[in-house]
Parts: sequence; C-alpha cells; structure tokens
Amino acid sequence: MSFADMKRSAQANLEKLTSELEKLSNPNNNNDDQNTWYPSVDKAGNGYAVIRFLPAPSGEDVPFVRLWSHGFKGPGGWYIDNSLTTIGKPDPVSEHNTELWNSGIEANKKIVSGFGKDNPGSKRQLNYYSNILVISDPANPANEGKVFLYKYGAKIFEKVKDAMNPQFPGETPINPFDFWVGANFQLKIRQVEGYRNYDKSEFDKPAPLFNDDAELEAVWARQYSLADLIAPAKFKSYDELKSKLQKVLGNTVGLAPKSDAPWDNMSRTTAAPSFKAAPTPVLATALASADSDDEDIDFFKRLAEED
Repeated sequence: MSFADMKRSAQANLEKLTSELEKLSNPNNNNDDQNTWYPSVDKAGNGYAVIRFLPAPSGEDVPFVRLWSHGFKGPGGWYIDNSLTTIGKPDPVSEHNTELWNSGIEANKKIVSGFGKDNPGSKRQLNYYSNILVISDPANPANEGKVFLYKYGAKIFEKVKDAMNPQFPGETPINPFDFWVGANFQLKIRQVEGYRNYDKSEFDKPAPLFNDDAELEAVWARQYSLADLIAPAKFKSYDELKSKLQKVLGNTVGLAPKSDAPWDNMSRTTAAPSFKAAPTPVLATALASADSDDEDIDFFKRLAEED
C-alpha cells in the first residue's frame, strides 16, 4: 500500500480498527478453540441465541462433562489451570485451600473464599461442556446449523436439571439432550448489577430437532468427544501444578500469619469449599457442588492479560 492509498483508505481503516476493538471488548469472541461456541453480547451486556443440547456422542454415555479449575492471583503472579480433582486425583491447590480453611484463621479463609468477583481467590470454579446445535445466533448467523461444544456454568445447568426434574404439578419432565423429545433452549443474557444473568433463559416445548432421521444422524456424526476434554493427558501432573502454585504463592506455601491481612488480594466468592475428588458426573448430584458462572475462568484470564 502506497502513502496515497493509505490516505484514501483512512475511513476503511477506521472501520476495520473499530471492528477489531469491538472484538476485544467482547472477549467471548476471542476464542482460540474453534470448536467451542460462546454467545455474543452487545455493549450493554445483553445477548440472545437459540441452541439445542445434543445427546452423548458415539461411544460415550453422558451428554455433558464437568471440569473443575482454579483462577486466582498471588504474590508471584496468576494461577490459571484445570484441577486434577476433575479426574478424581489429588490437586495441590485444593490441598492448600483445605489447609488454609482448616487453620481457623479468618485471613486464610478469605484467601480461599474471597469477597467478590473482582477479587478472585483460590476456590475451585466449575464449568460444564456439552455438544450443541446452534439454531439461531443473530449476532453471528454463520454459526447457525453448526455443531459446537458449549461451555456453561451452574445457572444454565440448573435450567437443564429443572427441565428433567420439574418442581411443580402438571409439568412434564423432558430430556433436553434428546433428538426427538428434547427442546430448543432460548439463551437470554442480561447484565444485572455487573454480572451476567440467565434467569430468563428457557426451554421451548418439546419437539424433534428434525423429522428426518438421516438429518439427525448427520448431526450426531458431527459431535465432538466430551470424554476427550477431561482425558488424563489433558491435565498437568501433580508436581507441575505444585511447582506452579509455589511460584504463584511466592514460594510461601504455609498459612497466612494470624495478625496479617491476606496477601495480594488473593480472594474470591463465598462459602466453605469442599475439595474431595470429583467423581464421574451424575445428573442427580452434579449441581450440588456447582459454584461458578460460566465465564469465571475466562474472566480471570482477561484479568491476567491486563496485568
């Protein structure tokens, strides 16, 4: 491009730059994994899409997996990694958190449980993954008709659980993951007091995804393995995570002094954590230990990038 061409294309360059800035302001669009779908939100934090949860992939028994992770900052920087408790193994962060909590020292408890989303701590975060078919994505129409992995949190999972186990008389249980008697899910996102809110999201009436079994089988064949997401090879070893934790803690792995405040704002939300190894997910019990929103770890990653 010559200098004259650059001058003539000033407006086009501005429009392109503006577009890139909008992508940066909506981190859900900055996805390195092209197989995972994230709903887009506008500048006000609102968004809408229609998706269909899909059955378990071929060779697998459960249409979702859950993944525990940690995202927090210590004196030595950020710790953002998946937890070995996902696959039923001891995890150094969980062990450290248990030690802090059991100390009975309030400063240590605050390190674990924290006090607000803007002050992330070492408590575990929980997310679920399922295969979905995107029915409607007004912000990104090119996604419609495609199969993706969908990462979601406890609030969406509760909607799924409620659909399968309705609480009121006259409500018929449905299997949201079924091709024939499942239902489309209207994902309605609002920004409420600085947080994403999914309360208005809801399932439509049950109906087949398609009336043609050949179309359904074609969708099923395009699904991604869920078991692969939590395969042991995808996790760092205990020793690797322990070394990383010690670095983040500034090589201080003991308890906080009784008289001192928690170091470096290492805090997050609320409630005493439970750090026993997580077994293979069971729908009836998986929600009991859910403790995060679907964007938590992405939020922590953005904080780390801004440092």
